[in-house]
Amino acid sequence: MIEDALRQSLPANWDVPASLRESMDYSLMAGGKRLRPIMVIAAAEVLGGSLEATMPVAMAIEMVHTYSLVHDDLPAMDNDDYRRGKLTNHKVYGEAMAILAGDALLTHAFFSVAQAHKKFGVPAERVLAITEELSVLAGARGMVGGQAADMLGEQGLTKLEELTYIHTHKTSDLIVFSLRAGGHIAGATEAQLEALSEYGHALGLAFQIQDDILDLIGDETKLGKPVNSDVKQQKVTFPYFIGMEASEQKVLELTNQAKEALLRSSIPNPERLLQIADYLLKRDH
Repeated sequence: MIEDALRQSLPANWDVPASLRESMDYSLMAGGKRLRPIMVIAAAEVLGGSLEATMPVAMAIEMVHTYSLVHDDLPAMDNDDYRRGKLTNHKVYGEAMAILAGDALLTHAFFSVAQAHKKFGVPAERVLAITEELSVLAGARGMVGGQAADMLGEQGLTKLEELTYIHTHKTSDLIVFSLRAGGHIAGATEAQLEALSEYGHALGLAFQIQDDILDLIGDETKLGKPVNSDVKQQKVTFPYFIGMEASEQKVLELTNQAKEALLRSSIPNPERLLQIADYLLKRDH
């Protein structure tokens, strides 16, 4: 469902330069786990919300995530040649078009969020809350701030707290947004939104530490990008700070913490989100 919706997300009747449309589609349709849109849908599902009404917001967060990857791969950032087993966007379309495709995906995400109200009748105040939270959690106080700290951190991180800040904002914040967005669509209470936030924060941090681990011991064919890229770029990671065994234990602890946040909450049927936590714990890519 997500793939079909993403394929049609940029209206065919819009007059968009062909190269820009192709560059946007190239990265948006490059595969991946679609974890963030799944989180939007799953959070709405456990609270009895409309699956159809979640789709514009589920698409929006995948657009924001994709734009961040396109820009992250650029020579001025991580300078990566491959993403999800394919050449990175700038390697195919050039740096200028990759930057513009990222800009367009980010901007189009907010158009997509608005459709939840216009097409599916999600109350305007809920869509406004989603829009505000996307601006915050994807922006300077959220993901972009985490990326900036990551770039600054390449000059040498000395504290685990600094790395935790980067992981929290680069990864956890968009996962927290996704869960809260699904909650908003379903009319969640403040207590339920807080439980979703706590779950997302812990799960997002576990997810990123798992990425640090997989960069060292993962399978390139499954990861779709070279392993040891963090080592080559001299990036400080959790295994660097606390070792491999302690990092694996931290992933387990955070996953359990995420699940406990749901189990002690007033969310009526959290099974799907609990299953996702267990699934991510065992992932190898």
